[in-house]
Amino acid sequence: MKRALTLHVNGEEHQVEIEPNRLLLHVLRDELGLTGTKEGCSIGVCGACSVIVDGRLVSSCLTLAIGCNRKNIETIEGLAKDGKLHPLQQAFIEYGGFQCGICTPGQIMAAKALLDENAKPSEEEVKEWMSGNLCRCTGYYKILESVMAVVDGKTDPNYTFRKRETTAKIQSLDVYKPVAKTN
Repeated sequence: MKRALTLHVNGEEHQVEIEPNRLLLHVLRDELGLTGTKEGCSIGVCGACSVIVDGRLVSSCLTLAIGCNRKNIETIEGLAKDGKLHPLQQAFIEYGGFQCGICTPGQIMAAKALLDENAKPSEEEVKEWMSGNLCRCTGYYKILESVMAVVDGKTDPNYTFRKRETTAKIQSLDVYKPVAKTN
């Protein structure tokens, strides 16, 4: 039996009716169209599905949506404000902290949760915190460098992004979403 649910996602209120066993990941992607949050492992170990719920980093692939009723949820789509990238998004581009982009939303949300809790973590604290997010493309050095650039205030506020696709990828915008093939 479906249940009515109110989700506060990226500052907007959403009313949905869902089965009580629906995971937050699937509600975000399928009901709200927020596909920036990725499904990687489905068992909460890769971090690709990381979102922030009431200030706490959670694996949305393990979190029942019904448990998020009336809670504040932050996803990658909500980080850029007024056309300006969040400093972490900017740093991941500026310092090359991503390649394919699958894990990037989870990496950025994990880093944001850390910086919300501790604005000046040490490099070791960043490494430990980010160890819950897996990346199959990089050696993690560029991810660490990107986060530390934000911690150390080394992002350039005048940095311009030449590639539209890169900026779209880091924000999970529609321009970067794959198109299904039709026969």
